[in-house]
Amino acid sequence: MNYTAYDLLWFFLIYSVLGWGVGTAAAAIRKRKFIDVGFLYGPWCPAYGFGGIAFAVLLTELRNDLPFLFLGGMVVAFIVTYMTGGMLEYVFHRKWWDYSRKRFQFGGRVNLPYVVVWGVAAIGSICFFNPLLMRGIAMLPRWAGDILLPVIYVVLFLDFVGTVSGVLAAKSKLRKRGLVGTVSESLQKQADFLGEGLTGFVLRHFGNRYPELKIEKLLEAELEREKRLEEEKEKAGRFAVGCGFYKLVSLFFIGAFLGDVTETIFCLVTSGRLMSRSSVVYGPFSIVWGLGAVFLTMILYQYRNKSDSFIFVFGTVLGGAYEYACSVFTELVFGTVFWDYSKIPFNLGGRINLLYCFFWGIAAVVWMRALYPRLSDWIEKIPKKAGETVTWVLVVFMIFNILMSGMALGRYTERHTGEKKAGNAVEEFLDDHFPDERMERIYPNAKAVE
Repeated sequence: MNYTAYDLLWFFLIYSVLGWGVGTAAAAIRKRKFIDVGFLYGPWCPAYGFGGIAFAVLLTELRNDLPFLFLGGMVVAFIVTYMTGGMLEYVFHRKWWDYSRKRFQFGGRVNLPYVVVWGVAAIGSICFFNPLLMRGIAMLPRWAGDILLPVIYVVLFLDFVGTVSGVLAAKSKLRKRGLVGTVSESLQKQADFLGEGLTGFVLRHFGNRYPELKIEKLLEAELEREKRLEEEKEKAGRFAVGCGFYKLVSLFFIGAFLGDVTETIFCLVTSGRLMSRSSVVYGPFSIVWGLGAVFLTMILYQYRNKSDSFIFVFGTVLGGAYEYACSVFTELVFGTVFWDYSKIPFNLGGRINLLYCFFWGIAAVVWMRALYPRLSDWIEKIPKKAGETVTWVLVVFMIFNILMSGMALGRYTERHTGEKKAGNAVEEFLDDHFPDERMERIYPNAKAVE
């Protein structure tokens, strides 16, 4: 079933509200008192909304393969929960939830029993609840929906802006009042200062829900963070220390290049053909491999000392899920299928296959054990000013490259499935510079779909 943007907008709202209701009820039962588990002030949790949309977009075609649907739901839940937790920790420097004392947990952000529940929820969502929602949405007159949706989203947007404004104000005051030089001052005095106005309202709002986010705890966390920053100042002259923005951008380009070269060699050895494996029209870069390198590094960085088997299993599962999601995304956005594994045994919808999932697992081990440590050392030896300048030049180049590739692919699809004659100057430019021959040379396995 193909969902329209109108359907997905309703899905986001409904799942956000339902997720808030279920989470709040579960917390109330567990704590024996009402606890609003949402990030925003209103009765909605956007993380559940994004999860519902991810289920609908990525997993709908698995409704006849319940084991894979269950596994897909677990993987989506893992990613959404892990990334949401990481984002909130980055903002507040505190964990909103901590499963580190649980037996089956990952990074303290994800707990296996909850992920299993999400897997069951994926089956219920795709097989039962989403069809029910579609019937309910169809019963609402379209004119009423066109009025209600903007109104609700405006309220949601204002709620988000109000919350973020409070968070930014809190971070600003924390930086001003929580510096290392003010350690001797009373935490209570600073807490009283932070408790004024919008800042205090936001912090009390969070503190009532999550004890670790009380004003005093946040002040302590800010002081600890300032101390760590002071200790790291000695390394400030080095480029891309740790696993920050500059390191990840550098790894993206390296991973994209190495991935393209690896796939090209693999195709040459297995098929005897030398073919392009690039994702973009300029340069030998595989975006899938580049983002995969960033994705794996971000998640596995703190577990880089784990066993090879741990990294292999993790890379196999997440790599397969990542490739599947990329296949769905490119087909929906560009109307083009870039790879088709339907002729390879143990494939899933032609999007992934077991053998290549194992390759992702092997790649994860090789990356974290052999490549990443060496590449990280080499990157950090680049002069800081030169490294930052080159990084931003490459970022601008890749943004342009991706935009141009997207337009060229869109026009290529139009020529094969719709209007062949250029209708404006942009389409004429694309037809002249990216004719079918060039596009098929860059993307030899691409297939336009309706």
